[in-house]
Amino acid sequence: MKRRALLALAPGAAWAQARLPTVERSRLQLLGPWEMPSLARQRGVRVYLPPSYLLDPSRQFPVIYFHDGQNVFDEATSYAGEWGADETLDRLAAQTGFEAIAVAIDHGGEQRLRELNPWNQERQGAGEGWAYLRFIVEVVKPQIDARLRTRRGAAQTAMVGSSMGGLITHAAMHRHREVFGLGAVFSPSFWVAPAAFDLPELMPLRAGQRIYLYAGSEESPELVPQCRRMAALQRAQGAAVQLQVTAGAGHNEAAWRAALPQALRFLFQIA
Repeated sequence: MKRRALLALAPGAAWAQARLPTVERSRLQLLGPWEMPSLARQRGVRVYLPPSYLLDPSRQFPVIYFHDGQNVFDEATSYAGEWGADETLDRLAAQTGFEAIAVAIDHGGEQRLRELNPWNQERQGAGEGWAYLRFIVEVVKPQIDARLRTRRGAAQTAMVGSSMGGLITHAAMHRHREVFGLGAVFSPSFWVAPAAFDLPELMPLRAGQRIYLYAGSEESPELVPQCRRMAALQRAQGAAVQLQVTAGAGHNEAAWRAALPQALRFLFQIA
């Protein structure tokens, strides 16, 4: 897998005025670090610009928010392999004409398990997931919308995550349903947080939300039944839910990378 350098920009840097050596390099950029309100820490954000972004200044694009940003675009920064989201989006653009901006929020290292869990957990301590989601909704998304040509409605705003990132994506679809109309929930860590099953009743989905729910058959024996249960709860609320159970797939980036194109086609209804 090729390694693609990220161009770091200060929070106030003007995108259009940056001196970039090539169009290819300018399509992957690093923003921040930005302050995380109530968490007393900072976080970097990685951004992918679609092929026509720099070529068509009148066009606006949907936005896809990813967790574990170090794993999304570049194997060199990943701790477990990369999603190859930039290559997937480039291929979709070439094959279908669909283009989107991708925004990848870096994980917090030793804080990751708390940040991606809204609920308290005996081993990891107090959950920080609701504060982490506020950072995305109140800091990251407004900054992205202000700096880039985005389509801002919920029907054009997706969130994607796996494992603990899948758990927090599930939570976002319920807690911030007016912001995120689309969600890809890969291999969610429901076992960590049984309270996740209370969200459909406590924070009902909106009719028209679209959710891609994924599990591999070689993950924990509880995962597939849990995902089937969650899909039934969410469908009962009028959400369009596609449950994908992949035979032979384990709990890893390679499996999620392989399923990402299908997830995006479902969420954005790409023919």
